[in-house]
Amino acid sequence: MRQRTAAQLLHRPEGLGAGEIVRHLLAVQAQDLPSALLAFRARSATVTVADVERAVERREIVRAWGPRGTLHYIHHDDLPWLLSLSTTRRASTMRRLGQEGVTGDDLLPLIERALEGQGPLTKAELETRLGGRATGQGIVHLVGLAASYGLAVHGPPRDGKPTYVHTADWLGAPIVFEADRDRALAELGVRYRRAHVPAEPHDLAAWAGLPLGQARKAWPPSGEPVDGPEVPVRLAPAFDEYLMGWRDRDSILAPQHVKRVFPGGGMLRAVILVGGVIQGTWTRSGEVDAFTGLPPLDDELADVRRFLTGSAASAP
Repeated sequence: MRQRTAAQLLHRPEGLGAGEIVRHLLAVQAQDLPSALLAFRARSATVTVADVERAVERREIVRAWGPRGTLHYIHHDDLPWLLSLSTTRRASTMRRLGQEGVTGDDLLPLIERALEGQGPLTKAELETRLGGRATGQGIVHLVGLAASYGLAVHGPPRDGKPTYVHTADWLGAPIVFEADRDRALAELGVRYRRAHVPAEPHDLAAWAGLPLGQARKAWPPSGEPVDGPEVPVRLAPAFDEYLMGWRDRDSILAPQHVKRVFPGGGMLRAVILVGGVIQGTWTRSGEVDAFTGLPPLDDELADVRRFLTGSAASAP
């Protein structure tokens, strides 16, 4: 497990900022913001919530629809090539828009006009600007359509609510996707394998939401050797890359405990890692569900409280 925890930075190497952590991991799942923030804490003893928020404000990391069409923090420099691999989801976005009753031949210019020049907008603000053309999840899917053309990302949350912003307002220009898909796939393979040791092409396919054939094409001939110190205990948040980064989890999660981590309904509980193996779950309020005998958790729980103290961030 030392290779896996080291590749995932769970030994908390010194000197890495929020942007460097995201760049190394390739993407940090961020549909749930408190969990995303705690992913940084699990990998650094010095990065604070304020550091992550500053990295967002200075556009070093951007919250966008990335691998599998799921919201992730992605490093600014990786947006063009990584997001270029997700443009094939436009058809499913159009289908979802139809299911929400959002139809017409002008949907892309409609959402672009609503966003452009406005800075970050909440869903309620966007609904007003859309003049009744979309409500509820239809608004989110419209933003997703714009995102598939490099025209929209998430802005920073406001009063605990997500915001959506035109990329020209937030990043200075629309995202110009990498036109050479083979080049993007090659970069994906190298970068994914660096942060996921050991792994195989089927793990990459599951992580990126790509057909297995494309994942095999992306797979580099060899990976970089990874090693690090033993990680005795670490509290990892829900939706952490340590769980979501592989298709197979048998080596870190015993089959009899799967339902205690994945209870269903799209939920995933925060986990207690002992030597890189999941030995229980935990909550931010300090509740622990141990699968077996656990080492003391006092220091880790205290560090979670320290990290979150003073944070105004909340789930979108």
